[in-house]
Amino acid sequence: MRDLIEGRVWTLGDDVDTDQIISGKYLTVIDPNELKKHVFEIALPEFAANAQAGDIVIAGVNLGCGSSREHAPQALKAIGVGAVVADSFARIFFRNAINVGIPTIEAPGVRALFEAGDGARIEMGAGRVTNVRTGASVGFPPLPSHLLELLEAGGLVEKVKRELQAGRADTAR
Repeated sequence: MRDLIEGRVWTLGDDVDTDQIISGKYLTVIDPNELKKHVFEIALPEFAANAQAGDIVIAGVNLGCGSSREHAPQALKAIGVGAVVADSFARIFFRNAINVGIPTIEAPGVRALFEAGDGARIEMGAGRVTNVRTGASVGFPPLPSHLLELLEAGGLVEKVKRELQAGRADTAR
């Protein structure tokens, strides 16, 4: 897991539900390349066409509320979001995002520090998010080691694959 994450910021308000991240009409889509074309189609219509790998989404309170669909974080990963930072998250969205390998940081007060297009610097070990333009920053409790391990592996599925492969290698000796 990289300790330093930097990227251009996209901002959202409060109570952005999973249907605003990826509309329910795309729940039958499993191809990540198709899914990423529709990220934030409702909340930020220009996002899918203009997002770049490594961009950072910063939101207010309760990001990812509503349905527990995994398509929302999967779509964010497919488009290459470098991190998602919010004042607070719906718990299931937080876990789903971590499980697909997206750095997901809860930092109360972060939304007030950023405007769309600002640069953000996230120091994972130090627990700090900084607006590159203004220098304003807010702290957050660093993620526990087991979540950092999931992120380092690229998500839960990748971590389990590695562990299974390591187990097979150990038993082959």
